[in-house]
Amino acid sequence: MDETEFWELVDATREAAEGDPEEQADLLVERLLRLDDPEMILDFARHFEARYNRAYTWDLWGAAWILLDGASDDAFDFFRCWLIGQGREVYEGAVHDPDKLADLLADFDDEVDGDGEELGYAADEAYEQLTATVAPDLGIPAAPPEPLGAPLDLENQALLAERFPRLWDRFAD
Repeated sequence: MDETEFWELVDATREAAEGDPEEQADLLVERLLRLDDPEMILDFARHFEARYNRAYTWDLWGAAWILLDGASDDAFDFFRCWLIGQGREVYEGAVHDPDKLADLLADFDDEVDGDGEELGYAADEAYEQLTATVAPDLGIPAAPPEPLGAPLDLENQALLAERFPRLWDRFAD
């Protein structure tokens, strides 16, 4: 599976789920099972994990903090899964400039959006259903122990407002 096929699966399942991340995860498992190829599922998992690790930055954590009105370690992990589920344009735009999420997101409901935990397990679930075994190690580098970039004081509202002016103006309470 190449990168284009990865994003096509993400987009197709998001559209079919009408943006509901849990439904998108269920649809993703179904579509991965239809491939009937454990290696293709592992390829999808590698693409997902690489993007998940790439999004482990202080700036994206700051953006998640604003959107979610606070974001613990786990909430930020689930946010990164959700971000991947939003598709290539939103993901790449956010990774390059997290403040750009203010323009890339049509709307954001912190009760539904921002939590894509189940998306992070979709490939593992599909692999296990297809093979009746646990997915092997993907063979890609692990995420760094700390987010990339300059650390942010996420509790400092003035700093967040300055660093992410568009997100702050649009989504901060």
